[in-house]
Amino acid sequence: MPPRLRGHPLADLHFGDDQPTEAEQAAIDAIVPQANAASIVETERIVRGGRSRRHGLRHLLLPVLHSLQHEIGWISPGGLNGAAERLGVPPAEAYGVATFYELLRTADPGHRDDVVHVCVDPACALAGNNELRTTLDADGARVHDSPCLGQCERAPALFVQGVGRPDRVPADDNEEFQLPQAGDPGLRVLRRVGVVDPTSLESYREHGGYEALATAIEMGPDAVIAVISDSGLSGRGGAAFPTGIKWRAVADEPGADKHVVANCDESEPGTFKDRILCEQDPFAVIESMTIAGLATGASHGWIYIRGEYPRATARLESAIAQARASGLLGDDVAGSGQRFDIELRRGAGAYICGEETALFNSIEGFRGEPRNKPPFPTTHGLFSQPTAVNNPETLINALDIVIDGPDTYRSLGTERSPGTRLFCLSGRIGVPGLYEVPFGTPLGDLLDLAGGPVGSLAAVLLGGAAGVFVGPDSLDMPLTLEDTREASATLGSGVVTVFDDTVDMEAVVVRIAEFFRDESCGQCVPCRVGTQRQHEVLVELQGSDKPLTKQRSELIDDMALAMVDASICGLGHTAASAVRSALSLGLIGNSQ
Repeated sequence: MPPRLRGHPLADLHFGDDQPTEAEQAAIDAIVPQANAASIVETERIVRGGRSRRHGLRHLLLPVLHSLQHEIGWISPGGLNGAAERLGVPPAEAYGVATFYELLRTADPGHRDDVVHVCVDPACALAGNNELRTTLDADGARVHDSPCLGQCERAPALFVQGVGRPDRVPADDNEEFQLPQAGDPGLRVLRRVGVVDPTSLESYREHGGYEALATAIEMGPDAVIAVISDSGLSGRGGAAFPTGIKWRAVADEPGADKHVVANCDESEPGTFKDRILCEQDPFAVIESMTIAGLATGASHGWIYIRGEYPRATARLESAIAQARASGLLGDDVAGSGQRFDIELRRGAGAYICGEETALFNSIEGFRGEPRNKPPFPTTHGLFSQPTAVNNPETLINALDIVIDGPDTYRSLGTERSPGTRLFCLSGRIGVPGLYEVPFGTPLGDLLDLAGGPVGSLAAVLLGGAAGVFVGPDSLDMPLTLEDTREASATLGSGVVTVFDDTVDMEAVVVRIAEFFRDESCGQCVPCRVGTQRQHEVLVELQGSDKPLTKQRSELIDDMALAMVDASICGLGHTAASAVRSALSLGLIGNSQ
């Protein structure tokens, strides 16, 4: 290695004297072979061009940090020095990335035990997370309070971050997945879930897998984009942007280096649909990404998945390997003459990385902070190259559209909200789980499908922490983009969390405010300060002797307005949505 310069690696642009141990060096070598340290070599696993060329191997920084964390349970100064030097990243910047994420630690924990993350968000709080934590503490486990772990249907949730062994979710051990709607002939996106063996490409093909890709190759890129556009397919991640317009914009951009990204970083409290899709139908994610790649002219595919999803990660990696071995990924996809391959990246616990430009920065080896728009991802996305970003639910819808055509897709739903929608039901509901219903289904019918509310219904949170509370008088509301918008609500990412009249709603709303305070990346002042002050005001409101005065109400409104008007990204824009709706419904605060 080249001589190191004096200075502390955690606060300096220069390298300190700390060196990686043999184990840490092996963890680095596992991600970045020594032969690649001096220069970039052209392989199918290392992206060329754009920011990747300008920043060398920096896009491997997050995988290297994961490898170090997994090896010894934290990222030591020596390990960080070794990683930064190998990748050509200033150590202060590498430290900035390492300290950005919830799952990475840069302080010696004093032990090499597994860490058990216990969810503290609403669905798990209702299901007894405090009792679970007490039991784990009594057993001597190393317990860490965590934001939503994406397991709301089986709350209270925990995730075991292993040291020297695989991460795991105990609820997954020897699990046979059962979909609440199993056997329902009306299922579209979920029809393979619980039917196809998610570990077998052969099983997937026996149930119609890769017929859509063959059809798409025969149709050609322009025709594929045309049917996607005609179907009216909208994004299912929350923004509901028309998918066909996004794909067309990327396809029309010049140049050979383009990307398709599957955003599987669903960190919105109450959301777990993409986890189930990736665990139970991973080949559908891969096939639909491949169709998107061929349609847009992208040769690079990326899956960015939550670090808390070990089973989904393993199954996607297996699906990628099987597809590549069968000629369904690589230099000549299914004999099409086109190249498309997929790289998987694990997040490390940062809600903000669900925002598409923050996700790009995370993949590229920078802090997961959002970028200003414009320019937009369709022209300047990952590595500053044209990029189409969709979540798994959106992508999988494309399979049926390609095979059956847009009219069949539009036969369900409404004119402005065609198709079906996945909803994640949790909280005080009879049968928590993932449900698929046509757009336009009334909220009350959806709740009845899931066994109905348990107890006397007080409120329903639509869209998660970034969503809106609605009361029992909204049960007739059709679940469409247009009807929820008219009601000043949102479908968001499909969260439906149910609360009865025994729930301490003040505690729920304070926790939502705390979540946004903790998850703000801090890059822009309106969000960084606004989320902090919002939480402080709500804490003051807790208790019957703390009335909601006109002054306090106006303060909350003013902070919300500042965050909406001046924040860089959607986190700040929606950080006050649930809070303000809870106040308007009288769920918290005694007016004065």
